[in-house]
Amino acid sequence: MNNVEKTFELLSEKYPKLKSEIAKVIIGQEDIIHKILLSIFSNGHSLLIGVPGLAKTLMIQSISEAMDLTFNRIQFTPDLMPSDILGNEILDADRRFKFIKGPIFANIILADEINRTPPKTQSALLEAMQEKKVTIAGNDFILDQPFFVLATQNPIEQEGTYPLPEAQLDRFMFSLNVDYPSLEEEIDIVTRTTGQKTGKINPVMGKEEILAIQELVRQVPVTAHVVEYAVNVVRRTRTGKNAPEIIQKYIRYGAGPRASQYMILGAKAHALTRGKLSPDIEDVQYIAENILSHRILRNYKAEAEGISEKEIIENIL
Repeated sequence: MNNVEKTFELLSEKYPKLKSEIAKVIIGQEDIIHKILLSIFSNGHSLLIGVPGLAKTLMIQSISEAMDLTFNRIQFTPDLMPSDILGNEILDADRRFKFIKGPIFANIILADEINRTPPKTQSALLEAMQEKKVTIAGNDFILDQPFFVLATQNPIEQEGTYPLPEAQLDRFMFSLNVDYPSLEEEIDIVTRTTGQKTGKINPVMGKEEILAIQELVRQVPVTAHVVEYAVNVVRRTRTGKNAPEIIQKYIRYGAGPRASQYMILGAKAHALTRGKLSPDIEDVQYIAENILSHRILRNYKAEAEGISEKEIIENIL
């Protein structure tokens, strides 16, 4: 049995256990958790949008525990400086400069309310996300692998915030909307959290196994017609004389090639978690909205008529 087959068997065996461990603490949100895990397996980052109190921090902490990864939460505030995230150099007792690592040196980073901090600090995080390293005083410090950033935004309070520019939003593989739980889920949440403590999460897989899964995702073959479908879906979001009518009418600009790349990587990861060795068009369609919604910019007409990104994406699919 070669390494590819071993890793595929490992994923098939451990993925259900991984979800089961997370479910000890997190009630519901199965689709959001699944897509966060897909982005980790695809070596991407995710943007999480939801009101306070929906257990976003607990969700990410639970995922890190189940995957045996280090976790740091960074609360973004207007006075947060780049050095507060990346780290800085200090003069030690021997009068030598020593680099003190910042909280970004962990496997999973929760960037809480990223739109509350100025662009300079946002850029420091986003650059580290892209380069997978930190540069201080001309020296490069490689970040721990696997490395995954989950940034949250509060959709309600917009006063005094610094919305991420579209070019920086493109760094995130998925944009995920966390909704309120159902009635049954909320009753279960209240019952569990107001009684005795819930069970402890046990690690299901480790760093080396996750890195092997990331490598497996890269090696998964994709048929030409699936690649062509994914690229055509992305291209249909762009304005121009050949664009669909809904795009010409409601979109200022569409998604770039990075969306096509993430579409294929995400479809591969989703296929593997379903026990398939190659993705099909259904796998592409499953992740399309979460990859495209933050990469297309609606015009004033779409906003005035209440046309959402979801409606536009469903139309072009």
